[in-house]
Amino acid sequence: MLAVGSLADAPAVHALLPDEENTIKVFKSASSSVVYVTNVAITQSPYMDEQAIPQGTGSGYVWDRQGHIVTNFHVVQGGHAFLVTLGDQTQLEAKLVGFDPTKDIAVLKVEQSHEKLVPVRMAKFETLQVGQKTIAIGNPFGLDHTLTTGVISALGREVQGVSGIKIRDMIQTDAAINPGNSGGPLLDSDGNLIGMNTMIFSRSGGSAGIGFAVPVSFIARIVPELIKFGKVVRPGMGITLLSSGQKYYLVGDRPGVIVNEVAPGGPAAKAGLRGLRRFRGGRVAPGDIIVGVESFVVRDFDDLYNAFDRFKPGDTVAVKIERDGKPLSLQVKLVNIQ
Repeated sequence: MLAVGSLADAPAVHALLPDEENTIKVFKSASSSVVYVTNVAITQSPYMDEQAIPQGTGSGYVWDRQGHIVTNFHVVQGGHAFLVTLGDQTQLEAKLVGFDPTKDIAVLKVEQSHEKLVPVRMAKFETLQVGQKTIAIGNPFGLDHTLTTGVISALGREVQGVSGIKIRDMIQTDAAINPGNSGGPLLDSDGNLIGMNTMIFSRSGGSAGIGFAVPVSFIARIVPELIKFGKVVRPGMGITLLSSGQKYYLVGDRPGVIVNEVAPGGPAAKAGLRGLRRFRGGRVAPGDIIVGVESFVVRDFDDLYNAFDRFKPGDTVAVKIERDGKPLSLQVKLVNIQ
């Protein structure tokens, strides 16, 4: 007979569900790659003493063992100095290496303790599907290494970025994302990076189950350029465009963007694009109206910018235009623009 208080009376050990085991495994393997980023502004007191004032916090993740840390541009925007806090609470000073406001991506670099850095692993964007599991790790409201889970709610979302230009192909997730999650990784069930948590749709300021992440496809292309050049190398063709107001005055609200000027000797000039024509007496005639680039429809400046973003300097693309009401397609070799 078993005595009172024996193991027979102990509660049975609860077996974890497979999904729970997977979440725990991902957190244990990936949380060491997540960091806490503090944005510090340097100001002068009335007595001319310098003061370091934290002006914002966010999340980030380790890119490589050379000390590069990836986060959102809006997390570091306006900062003069930066602190990166690792999972073991080690605090490291960091410097800003480069940033791309149009995709809300920035790269910091820490100079010490590289042996503690655990780089994140990356997934392939092409394999993502609506409905697959998502895991977000970050520092919402300063609560470091907070984990939330959800699914990919949608792919290919368009969201207005911090630069005023729409970011295309954003990942929508219902994993809870709050202020402070910005810059942190969005992971799949293998613990691989699929995106960077960037913004939420919310009327209250808190999570409403609609979060957006910059996709890994942009991150994988842009971060190496920021590390190497401090900026993104973008393709262009040597033109300026009329503003939306100027365009409306000339042709109304028809889709497309109007070429204002064509740089002499540039790719657009060599391809035969024409800019605004001016006549005596002040009369002007519209330049070529760009309505497409390869398979991408161009309705406005955002469309043209994002179409070019799919290519690199040296690529030759079909630029579709309307000239005097007639459709034309011109082959333009893109070049690097500053």
